[in-house]
Amino acid sequence: MHSRHSRRQFLAGTAAFGALSRSFLPAPAHAQGHSTGMGPARLTVGRRIIEVNGKPATVFGIHQADGTAGLLLDAGLWFHVELDNQAGEPTILHWHGQTPPPDQDGVVETGYASLIAPGESWTYTFAPRSGTHWMHSHHGLQEQMLLAAPLIVRAEEDRRADVQDAIIILHDFSFRDPAEILAGLTGSTPPNRAGAMAGHETDMDSMDRRGVAEDLNDIAYDAFLANDRTLDDPLVVRTEREGRVRLRLINGATSTAFWIDLGVLEGTVIAVDGDAVEPVVDRHFPIAQGQRLDIMIRLPSAGAFPVLALREGGQERTGIILASPGAAVTKIANKVDVAAPAADLSLERRLVSTLPRAMRQPDITHRIALTGQMRPYVWSIDDRTWSNHQPLRIRQGQRVVLEMANRSRMAHPMHLHGHHFQVIGIDGSIVHGAMRDTVLVPAGSTVTVAFDADNPGRWLLHCHNLFHMATGMMTEIAYGHAG
Repeated sequence: MHSRHSRRQFLAGTAAFGALSRSFLPAPAHAQGHSTGMGPARLTVGRRIIEVNGKPATVFGIHQADGTAGLLLDAGLWFHVELDNQAGEPTILHWHGQTPPPDQDGVVETGYASLIAPGESWTYTFAPRSGTHWMHSHHGLQEQMLLAAPLIVRAEEDRRADVQDAIIILHDFSFRDPAEILAGLTGSTPPNRAGAMAGHETDMDSMDRRGVAEDLNDIAYDAFLANDRTLDDPLVVRTEREGRVRLRLINGATSTAFWIDLGVLEGTVIAVDGDAVEPVVDRHFPIAQGQRLDIMIRLPSAGAFPVLALREGGQERTGIILASPGAAVTKIANKVDVAAPAADLSLERRLVSTLPRAMRQPDITHRIALTGQMRPYVWSIDDRTWSNHQPLRIRQGQRVVLEMANRSRMAHPMHLHGHHFQVIGIDGSIVHGAMRDTVLVPAGSTVTVAFDADNPGRWLLHCHNLFHMATGMMTEIAYGHAG
């Protein structure tokens, strides 16, 4: 259920959104849910000022009363949150990774909810799904102005484990208004390869393993952030010597996929998109927009160890530093000499869910093509934009297979609301892959997923590149009494 409240009087301390909160290790919220008999946790959407490249920038933020960004909950209790809009404009939040009833999903496009007006609040109540998730605006281009924050739901074994959490949310940042960025992409003067439009949009080609020419990074950003900070002033997380750290990585960037680079450290992926997987050990991991990675690290006895995120197809990077007590931290450059490759499915092919879907023949298969192009800048599904989309009809209780073939020259991280699916096919090969809510479909690739129709309603399926979604790459899956 959701409910709307009239404007309430806030403490003068809400003005603190004008100052940057550096905390991205959310403290446990006030008691969650009906089992305690206590009221909801409170989150406020507001504006704040951060410093990027030595200059102030006004952005959005989502904070608890103490200034902590986002929310940390314990599994087994209800997600019971009152969201106050103090942003000065309408907004709505999507609880990315959660599978609530459709009226709690935080979107307006499917007709279950309306925007939260300035000064108003909505209350959300549902059973949460454990894991590393996040919350972000699903209205206009607000997400580009950092209207996003972590949403961590700790399972019982997480609370018992002798492990330090390090929560990292990545962003791509521009001093320009997002509407200006979109106008530059869709305007009559196309971007050129040298980025001649005042150093703005660029169109970079990469040749992938299938020989498909792929367009990368159609926006030239001013900076890339990890927990609101660049490598000029990175977050330093102090750790125990020989301790264990669980990196909870969230790619909250609107248009950028990254490669996670652990340097000399070796990491073990234990979960993706909040769902457990069989361990995968490596030092480099791709992460597309909207995706999450949980990586376990055993630290050496002492030292400072960067955890870096390299922009695909570019030289830019950001990150944090894990450092033992007293360890010296040296400056790390914001760029590398050699551009990172395009994000790919190399990790996806290695992932195996620890809790896969039960074997079952599909009841229905939908095959869709991801379509669109840079010029004109329009992205679509089956050559249809959202304004003239055709819903994918299914029935409650069905095992649904969704085959997504990318016929465009850009990769598309495809996100399904209200469900988690299992990756069961990559480029014609059968895999017994991860459970996810967001999967990358590179240019020229086909990715097949399966899910059970167990949450009736109308549910968005869209590319999690914000500007691809904004120009049309979105449809819906509809079924059941609410469909």
